[in-house]
Amino acid sequence: MYSIAIDGPAGAGKSTIAKAVAKEIGFIYVDTGAMYRALALYFLREGVDGHDRERIAAACPDISVTIDYDEDGGQQIFLNGENVTSLIREEEVGKMASTTSAIPEVRAALLELQRGMARSANVLMDGRDIGTNVLPDASLKIYLTASDDVRAKRRYDELTAKGIACDYDQIREDIIARDKQDMEREIAPLRQAEDAVLVDSSELSIEQVIDKVIAEFEKIK
Repeated sequence: MYSIAIDGPAGAGKSTIAKAVAKEIGFIYVDTGAMYRALALYFLREGVDGHDRERIAAACPDISVTIDYDEDGGQQIFLNGENVTSLIREEEVGKMASTTSAIPEVRAALLELQRGMARSANVLMDGRDIGTNVLPDASLKIYLTASDDVRAKRRYDELTAKGIACDYDQIREDIIARDKQDMEREIAPLRQAEDAVLVDSSELSIEQVIDKVIAEFEKIK
């Protein structure tokens, strides 16, 4: 079995690249960030403070996050049986996910599911700590990043294209704050694995990044 880990900061394009590469090489795509967002959605709905570790830890056993795939191979995220794929991309959910993913009980709740998927199929996972924590023995590790300005512009364009009112400066501030939080958390912080290939997509097209990742995979086959 082969496994590919793509890590990097918010807005670097991990999901876009990971989905495309997985489809191109016939791997199962696992969006681990979506799994954390599903948990975050649950906490938001329950009115749980993202910093209330005791309450969050107590809630974890009551939460089921599962993954299925539609006819086109698209990943669908289910929260306690409800398809929440279209509900987990709001900025509020992302902020809550960044906060609660630092809590050990939250990470433990999803870790074994993620590793189990890698044991049973060729997978490509993207997230914050795939190569450093979830799949430390991944066949290929990519650290995908881009400048703050580029990441903020991409997110702004994505939201406005969906008709969602947003402010570029606020998005940029949120991205920088999320980076800081992800990099400084005690449990599995965001960092580039020593054996990861660094890919800066600031000046690259989506197609160029896809080609670069596939070229790196071809080297290890």
